[in-house]
Amino acid sequence: MDEALRSLTERLRTEAGASAAYERLAATEDPDALAAALTEPGQPLWARELVAFRLGTAGDRRAFETLVLLLNHRDPQRCASAAHALARLGDPRTARAAAALATNELRVAYALQPVRLLVELRAPEAVPALITTLERRLRPHDPHRKVALACAEGLGALGDVRARVVLNEALAHPALAETAVRALARLPKERH
Repeated sequence: MDEALRSLTERLRTEAGASAAYERLAATEDPDALAAALTEPGQPLWARELVAFRLGTAGDRRAFETLVLLLNHRDPQRCASAAHALARLGDPRTARAAAALATNELRVAYALQPVRLLVELRAPEAVPALITTLERRLRPHDPHRKVALACAEGLGALGDVRARVVLNEALAHPALAETAVRALARLPKERH
């Protein structure tokens, strides 16, 4: 069992009160039974998260919508488990959805995992979304420093020269300067 699945199952077993329904969903190997639990009325959140994670990590695209909803959840652990599953799902819609969540100013408090997922996917949407999100975090007194740091780190990891301008602007922000320096060092050198 991989670490992400072990952590998720321990957390959700506690949340479910080690119920028989939890044990059934955790044990079944039938993807159709898991998918049915995604749409069955009255399912608790822990059940939807468990089955979406299991289906997503198995590459079953029926989990996509539920995982995207969880990626933008107020609970950071749910966001992280959804990002892990989405990275393994292989659905071509994932990068576009993550970019939309990362750049949504109304939900920026929950943008950390979408930003990290975009970096992991290395999709064409990643660099423009991270640049946009970081630009918005450079406003005075912005409270979302973790999101800004993740954008700067991610832009360095992606190594795209389009990030140079926003990373140079980030140098003026003490909380971001060190990360921006490291990110700029990872970009290809400018040709003169």
